[in-house]
Amino acid sequence: MQSAQIQLRPQGPYSLSESARFLEGFAPAAHERAQEEGHLHLAFCVDGDWAPVGVCLRETASAVTAETWGAADPKAVGAQLARILSLDMDGSQFTAVAERDPVVGRLQQRHPGLRPVCFFSPYEAAAWALISHRVRIVQAANVKERMARELGHAVDIHGHERFAFPGPARLRDLESFRGLTARKVDNLRALADAAEAGVLDAARLRSLQADEALSQLKELPGIGDFSAELILVRGAGEPDLLPSKEPRLARAAALAYGLDSPPSQAELEELATAWAPYRSWVSFLLRAGGEAG
Repeated sequence: MQSAQIQLRPQGPYSLSESARFLEGFAPAAHERAQEEGHLHLAFCVDGDWAPVGVCLRETASAVTAETWGAADPKAVGAQLARILSLDMDGSQFTAVAERDPVVGRLQQRHPGLRPVCFFSPYEAAAWALISHRVRIVQAANVKERMARELGHAVDIHGHERFAFPGPARLRDLESFRGLTARKVDNLRALADAAEAGVLDAARLRSLQADEALSQLKELPGIGDFSAELILVRGAGEPDLLPSKEPRLARAAALAYGLDSPPSQAELEELATAWAPYRSWVSFLLRAGGEAG
């Protein structure tokens, strides 16, 4: 397999170790504990051509270095990695949010250098939304991991085998899968068609006004308000959208801000005025910090 070296240079504070720790506790990722600090292995299909790629990430004082395995275009891999790790946005002013809001400052101190860790693509975020609908998270995570192992692509990362979630071509022909209802299988096939048509292209989604992007995502079978926000924020990596359909965010905010009850959406929007242009990032820190239990 071809290999290449890619360097990502964060603008502003960033910690690959914090990203790895988040993934270890994030059920959809099914990620093993890193053997060393500042070291992370990923496997995914590259947006557009859906070629599988394996990546070994290591952190230095000034950059994140990625060694890749696979036939995918290194430039495309680098762009996707930057989005996955939220390194495609200048984070140098994120500390200014902490100066405006001491609660955000405490979150940043608790998780120094943590930025949102996104799904590998909007397509994979949408697949997770469909798989996990109305089932327990652990059950859904097991189904997603089995799909990666049974339908996806195995990638060897210097002796460590990881599995990339299957690309749209594999899901387009799916007839059944243990743990999925017939309706979910139908919805996954429709999702595969949409992905291959470019509907889920991350750059395209982020170029739209948020309302328009969400409206288009909700045209996909099985995708509602909550799932559309998940795809846009944690799939496409939109950095400045305050989720409105995530009840756990309001509970996390109530605990973090010492409120007697979860704030209404209007109250949450008022709090979040100090978070711009990183409202998605702060929302992620609130949830990642465990305030919602």
